Amino acid sequence: MINLTQVKKADFINLPFIISGIAFVLYPIIRPFSDEKTMEGAVVFASGEWMISHILGMVAFTFLSVGFLGLSGAFENKSSASSVYTATGLSIIGLGLTMPYYGGETFGLHAIGHAALDQQNDSLVSLEAIVRSGPGLILFIIGLILLVISTIIVANTFWKSGKHSKWTGVLLAIGMILYLPQFLADQPLRVIHGLLMAVGCFSIAWEITRSRK
Repeated sequence: MINLTQVKKADFINLPFIISGIAFVLYPIIRPFSDEKTMEGAVVFASGEWMISHILGMVAFTFLSVGFLGLSGAFENKSSASSVYTATGLSIIGLGLTMPYYGGETFGLHAIGHAALDQQNDSLVSLEAIVRSGPGLILFIIGLILLVISTIIVANTFWKSGKHSKWTGVLLAIGMILYLPQFLADQPLRVIHGLLMAVGCFSIAWEITRSRK
C-alpha cells in the first residue's frame, strides 16, 4: 500500500527543484540579447521578454532555497541533516542578497527602457550602468558566493551520505560556481549553463525519488 505521507513528503522535496530547474533554463532562452548601450538596448529593456525572463531567474533561486529547506528530510543521519540545514540558511541569506539586484535588472531597467523609448533619448540607456553597479552589485556577488557555498555543502553531503549517489548535487554546485562568469558569455553559452543548472536540479529530484522506492 502506498504511504501517502511519504509521497507528499517526496513531492515537497522534489517539486521545488523541478520548478527551479525549469526556470533556470528558460531564463536565458527567453531573455533577449542585444547591444544594451544604444536604443536597441532600450527596446530590449522595455520588452515583455525581459521582464518574464528575469522574473524566472528570481523564481529559480527562490525555489532552489525552498528545495534545500525540505532536503534535510532525505537524510537519516543527523550530521548530514545538520549540514543541509546550514546550506539552507546560507542559501536563504544568499537569496535575500541577490534579489535586490535582480529587482533592479527586472523592473529598473524595464522602466529605463520605456523612458528612453518614450522620450527617444538614448542617453537614458546609459543609466543601466548605475543600476548594475555600486552596493547592489556588491550584495549580489556576496549573495552568489553564499549560494555557491550552500550548493557545495549539499553536494558534499550527498557524496558522504553513503545512502545516495555520490554525484548527486555535483552538477548543481558546478553550475552555481559558474553563475557569475557566465554573465560574460553570449546567449548560446548562457543557455548551456542554464541547462547545466536544470540538470543539476533535476538530478537531486531524481535521486530523492529513487532513494524512496
